[in-house]
Amino acid sequence: MTAGRLLGGRYQVGELLGYGGMAEVHRGRDLRLGRDVAIKMLRTDLARDETFQIRFRREAQNAASLNHPAIVAVYDTGEEKAPTGETIPYIVMEFVNGHTFKEVLTAEGRLMPRRALEVTADICAALEFSHRHGIIHRDIKPGNVMLTQTGQVKVMDFGIARALASGATTMTQTSAVIGTAQYLSPEQARGEPVDARSDVYATGCVLYELLTGHPPFVGDNPVSVAYQHVREDPRPPSDSNRDVTPDIDAVVLKALAKNRMNRYQSAAEMRSDLLRAAAGRPVLATPVMREVETAPLPPQPPRLVGNRNTGTMARVGNTQRRRTSTWVLVALSILGMLAVIALGVGLYLAGRPQESPVPSLIGMTQPEAQAKLAEVKLNGNGKVVPNSGCTKDKVFEQDPKAGEQLQQGKTVNYSVCGGPGTTSVPKLLGLDELNAKTALTNVGLTPKVETTDGLVSLKDKVVRSDPAESSAVAKGSVVTVYLSKGNQNKVPDVKGMDEATAKATLASAGFTNVRTAINTDPPPGLAGKAILTTPGANTVANLTDQVSIQIGANTPPTTPPPTKSPSPNPSGG
Repeated sequence: MTAGRLLGGRYQVGELLGYGGMAEVHRGRDLRLGRDVAIKMLRTDLARDETFQIRFRREAQNAASLNHPAIVAVYDTGEEKAPTGETIPYIVMEFVNGHTFKEVLTAEGRLMPRRALEVTADICAALEFSHRHGIIHRDIKPGNVMLTQTGQVKVMDFGIARALASGATTMTQTSAVIGTAQYLSPEQARGEPVDARSDVYATGCVLYELLTGHPPFVGDNPVSVAYQHVREDPRPPSDSNRDVTPDIDAVVLKALAKNRMNRYQSAAEMRSDLLRAAAGRPVLATPVMREVETAPLPPQPPRLVGNRNTGTMARVGNTQRRRTSTWVLVALSILGMLAVIALGVGLYLAGRPQESPVPSLIGMTQPEAQAKLAEVKLNGNGKVVPNSGCTKDKVFEQDPKAGEQLQQGKTVNYSVCGGPGTTSVPKLLGLDELNAKTALTNVGLTPKVETTDGLVSLKDKVVRSDPAESSAVAKGSVVTVYLSKGNQNKVPDVKGMDEATAKATLASAGFTNVRTAINTDPPPGLAGKAILTTPGANTVANLTDQVSIQIGANTPPTTPPPTKSPSPNPSGG
C-alpha cells in the first residue's frame, strides 16, 4: 500500500514503521481529528488465508475492548480492497513515539535492575487488566512491548490472544505451536491449555532478558529451546549480572516455575513482589542462596596420633586436664562469636536507614498526596488512570498500603482517578431511533431522543446530534439525537406551469395551503403561467406554511384599427 493512500475516507497512510509475521504497520494521519495514528494492515500475501483474517480481526476485537494506560489503544477498524481484489483488514491504533524493548536491549544490552523491575511491573499491570477482562495475551515478548520517550510502558499485539472462557486456549494449531519459542511457557510448548499464569511465565522470561541481556533459554532451533522450557531449570539471573540481588532472583525464578501452581497465581501478585523488590523490601517469593553462601565447610585435617616414620607414639597428657582445656576453648569460642554478633548488630542498627509508616492517600488529590508523603520523608509517584468507579481527581489505590513501614526516601506509587475515560460520538446521521441508540450504547454513551423540524424524506431519522459526530466526550455522557418530524420539504420549482399543474405539483410535495396572485405585466412567454413562488423554489419550508404562486395575466387579443375609405375627388375626375 503506497504512502498517501486514504483508508475509510479519513486515514492517510504514511511511511512503513515495521512488519511482522502477519501484518505491517504504517504511520498514519487521522484527517478528521487531526492526529497521528498507527495503521496495522494484514499482509497482502496472507489476505486470502481465512485463518489469518480471523486472527487479525480477533486482535482488533480484543485490543479494542481494553482501555488501559499500559495497553496500546485501538481507535477504529475497517477493510479495504487491494488492487488484486483481496479484502485487506486494517486496525487504526494509538501512535506510540518510542522503541520496543527488543530495540532497547539491542542498544543498551540490559537494564539496571530497579528499572527492569519497574517496567516489568507496568507490563503486569496491563496483563492484570486484560486478564480481568477475560483475555490472555499468549505472546508477551520484548518485541511486543514498547517504551515511550516519557518512559511509559505500552503492551501491544493481541494477535494470538484468546478469551479465557472461550474454551479454545490450546496452543497447537495444525501441529504447530503458536507463540515465540524463547518466551513459551512449558504448557504452551506441550500444546496444553493455557491460562493467565502462562502470561506470567512469559513476563518472567522478559524480565530475565532485561536483567541479563539474553533469554533464560537459547538454542540452535525453536524445538531445542522449547525442550529446555519443559525440562531444564534456568540459571539465576545473578549468574550473569552480579547486581541482581537474591530477592530479584527469587521473583524471576518463581515466575519461571515449570509447574504453574508454583508460579505467581496472577499478574497482580507478581506486580506486588516486583514493586517490593524495587523498593528494597522483602519479597514473598523464596529467596535464592548463591553458591558462595551454600558452599560446604572444608573438611578438618586428620589429627596426627603417631609417627609412622619412627614408630614412637605421640605424648598423651592427663585426661582430666585435656577435658578442662577443651571446655575452656569452647567457652572462649562462644564468647567470641557472641561479641562478633553483638558488634554486627550494633553496626547494622547504627547504619540502618530510617523507616516511616506509609500514610493513607486514598481520597486525596495529587498535591495533597505529595504533601502528605513529604511530611514523612517519602517520595510519591502518581499516575492518572481512567476509571469509572472512583471519584475524579482523587487517589483510589496505593502501593505500599497504608501502615506498612518503608525506608525514608523510597517511593509510594498511587493511582489518581481520571474519570471514565473518553470516546468519540459515532456516526448517527440517517439512522433510525433504535440503531442510533445501539450505536451510542456500544461506545459507552447514554442516548437521549428529541424531535425537530425536518424533511419528509428523513422522517424518524437522525438529522443531527449534540455533541456532533466524531466529538471526543467522556464515557457515560448523554448524547441527544434529533429525529426529523417529517414536517418540511423543499418548495418545488413550478415556473412555466399553468395554475392547475403548479398547484398539483405543490400538493404532491405536501404543500396544500396555496394561494395565487396575478401579475398584470408578466414576462414574455409567461402569460397564464406560473412566474415564481413565495417561498422561492428549492427553499425548505414547513408543510403548513402558505405558498403563494404568482401567475401571469392572460393578455386579451388586440383588434386592428379600422381602415379609412379614400375621399372622393372634388374635381369629379
